[in-house]
Amino acid sequence: MTNFSQALPAIDVVDDAVPLAPNQPTWTLRRQRDKVVAATQSSHDAMFSHAVEGLTRTERLLVALHACRVSNAPNLAAHYREELAAENADAAVADAVERGDIASLADARLRAMLDFAGKLIARPIEGDRAAIEALAAHGLSTPALVALSQLIAFLSYQIRLVAGLQALAAAEASA
Repeated sequence: MTNFSQALPAIDVVDDAVPLAPNQPTWTLRRQRDKVVAATQSSHDAMFSHAVEGLTRTERLLVALHACRVSNAPNLAAHYREELAAENADAAVADAVERGDIASLADARLRAMLDFAGKLIARPIEGDRAAIEALAAHGLSTPALVALSQLIAFLSYQIRLVAGLQALAAAEASA
C-alpha cells in the first residue's frame, strides 16, 4: 500500500484548488503517483521563485491570474490573487487583470505579456513570431521570453489538471 504522505510537499496548490477528502476515489487517484503530485508542486514553486531572469514575481503572478481568468479557473485565480496580496502588488493592477481590463494598464510591458498569455491560452495560433517580436519590443530578453512561455505552458497544465479533478469530484458527488 502506498504511503500518501511520503515525499509530498507541505503546500499543494492543486489540493487547495480542489479540496478532496482521503475517502474520495479522486483523492486516491491523484495520489497513485506521488512523484507526479510532488513534481507538479515543485514546478509551481520553480515558476514562482524569485530567481527567474527577466520577469518579476509580481509579473508572473499577474500572468497566472490572467491565465486563470481566461480559462475560467476561479479557485486557482483566488490562489494567485492571495499571492499577489502577499507580494504587496498594486491592488488596482490586480483588479484590472482579474476583470480582464488589460487595456487600462499603464505598463505596456505587462500589457504585452498578458496579451501574449491570452493568445497562447485561448488562441494558440496567434502566439506566432509577431507576438514574440512584440514582447521583445517591450524589453523582454530571450531568457525572459523562454521563462514566460514556460510559465504559460505550466499554467495551462495546472489549470487543466484542476479542471479535470473538479470534474471527477463532481461526477463522484452526483453518482
